[in-house]
Amino acid sequence: MTTPLILLGLESSCDDTAAAVLRDHGTPRVMASVVWGQADLHADFGGVVPEIAARAHAERLDHLVEQALAEAGVTLSEIDAIAVTAGPGLIGGVLSGVMAAKGLAFGLGKPLIGVNHLAGHALTPRLTDGLAYPYLMLLVSGGHCQFLRVDGPEDFSRLGGTIDDAPGEAFDKIARILGLSQPGGPAVEAEAKAGDAKRFALPRPLLDRPGCDLSFSGLKTAVLRTRDTLVAEAGGLTVQDRADICAGFQAAVRDVLAEKSRRAFAGQTGLTGFAVAGGVAANQTLRAALEAVAAKANLPFIAPPLALCTDNAAMIAYAGLEAYRAGRRDGMDLAARPRWPLDTSRPALLGSGKKGAKA
Repeated sequence: MTTPLILLGLESSCDDTAAAVLRDHGTPRVMASVVWGQADLHADFGGVVPEIAARAHAERLDHLVEQALAEAGVTLSEIDAIAVTAGPGLIGGVLSGVMAAKGLAFGLGKPLIGVNHLAGHALTPRLTDGLAYPYLMLLVSGGHCQFLRVDGPEDFSRLGGTIDDAPGEAFDKIARILGLSQPGGPAVEAEAKAGDAKRFALPRPLLDRPGCDLSFSGLKTAVLRTRDTLVAEAGGLTVQDRADICAGFQAAVRDVLAEKSRRAFAGQTGLTGFAVAGGVAANQTLRAALEAVAAKANLPFIAPPLALCTDNAAMIAYAGLEAYRAGRRDGMDLAARPRWPLDTSRPALLGSGKKGAKA
């Protein structure tokens, strides 16, 4: 019989401060998950300012822990272990979370478990849908984009990833150059609904090369040049111009992700499903394309609820739970890591976006 456990999770890798309480008695259940976003603090700077983010995490973490415990109806003494994001991410923010977790673990005499932020995302389909190993995972967000074969709680094989901008970062930049609101993903998707995706011949980067690596920097530059050409010729952009650019950009991202997903399936055996996590997974056009790829491979498509796709502490608590069940514990020497690849057998991915270091 599985011993009941209650874990407290902390997340502070970028611009979301989060705490969660997870209970496991055979089936894991999120008892509370609270997230405080910092978008307003960084709005005037065009991206996340690491120093501002770190200070905000340090000021908010204890309050969010109190809120999560209150919503879960448990006390600190009832917590069996504390899981915390130990990387990768903006080092100041990661350090804020690690130090808070160390203080709680030491003061309570409870086990401490450092969690790879990307593992939290990659294991979320097991929390939400009980997806069995092994499965194919696409992390697609503002800071990360990579294909992973997940064979166990600490057994990841990277099949490919972005060598420059992550998709979410590209969506934000496109929204900015077109004068749309932030975050860019929902704004571009809304504009694209009225657009003609075929009007502008935008590139599909790296489709002419083998493998599953991705690149979105060149696509972003092509959009910028398209905008500048229209402005030079007509003195500005019409509403339809903007909609057509958004539709063309979104279609290019869709085509790249779908084709690279098909390639990621090649040669894989025994897979139980195709899962996707990250804020970009909320885009309905992209999601439909990825669902179609999964259907063609005769595999279920898993997309956790958006609240558990974007940065949160429930996924950190769950990843900590799997590590705890496997017998792993960390000491007071747990280090905060700006980079922490899941697959250490592969060369590190290049590039570092505004949402944190690629790993």
